[in-house]
Amino acid sequence: MKQYSIAWLALGLACWTAPAASQPKVTVSILPLQSLAAGVMAEIGEPAALIRGAGSPHSFSLRPSDARTLNASNVVFWVGPDYETFLAKPVAALAGKATVVALIRAPGVKALPAREGGAWESHNHGHSHTHKPGAVELDAHIFLDVDNAKAIVRAMAATLREVDAANGARYAANAETTIALLDALDVEMKNTLAPVARVPFVVFHDGYQYLEKRYGLNAVGSVTVSPERAPGARRLGEIRRKIERLKAACVFAEPQFDNAVVGTVLEGSAARRGLLDYIGSDQPPGPDAYFGMMRGLARSLAGCLAG
Repeated sequence: MKQYSIAWLALGLACWTAPAASQPKVTVSILPLQSLAAGVMAEIGEPAALIRGAGSPHSFSLRPSDARTLNASNVVFWVGPDYETFLAKPVAALAGKATVVALIRAPGVKALPAREGGAWESHNHGHSHTHKPGAVELDAHIFLDVDNAKAIVRAMAATLREVDAANGARYAANAETTIALLDALDVEMKNTLAPVARVPFVVFHDGYQYLEKRYGLNAVGSVTVSPERAPGARRLGEIRRKIERLKAACVFAEPQFDNAVVGTVLEGSAARRGLLDYIGSDQPPGPDAYFGMMRGLARSLAGCLAG
């Protein structure tokens, strides 16, 4: 049994109380958020994730079953309308029927400005943005920073205490347990990544800024910023020259997308091919999934960059 599963089992045995007769129906957009919500809801209920497996928020479409799940929800957690654009209209239709929380605006979450220019192109994921003139576009991959994950856990617990006061103490206790596990994960990630922190690499799309900044990683560019749009010849040439000039050790593909273009970028290069799964597509839903995803990212980065 995984160490995190053991921690959750210990929590359940120590704090178990009979669940309320009617638990809130909670729906989240992506697996990393589902995992954090599952930790907060341990022994009370199981949140549902709309995107499962290798699905990506960049290209997902709601199925009829997903729409039914969403419409039956009391609480919905998502990053926000500039990330899961497929949810913008369905969430708007839930006004007054469910509590909807855009976690990019949650207290304590620190969102970074989106990168653009040079090796990062223009940070347009193919989404329909509605920013005010002069507004700074934010990088929505907030969940890849452990401090943001802790803020997300606190926001989830606060929301659930309001919706389900009978289990309020339990949500608070579960949140503190989850935060303690996140602190331990952070130390583990730092130890794993420190030896390769200075090694240059290229990612498939610009989705790892939070991970890079937290652990001092040396990403020097992305193959594409919009995963739905194939990069042109000029772009590929630019990345090839950057790989050669900076002696980038690895170019990382992603399981959510057609990565044939990564092979094209690597032609004639000494760089190695790696794989980064920023959404945990190989993880089963539940409180362990976030930890498995983050540890998987650390192992993939360290394994490829160390050669």
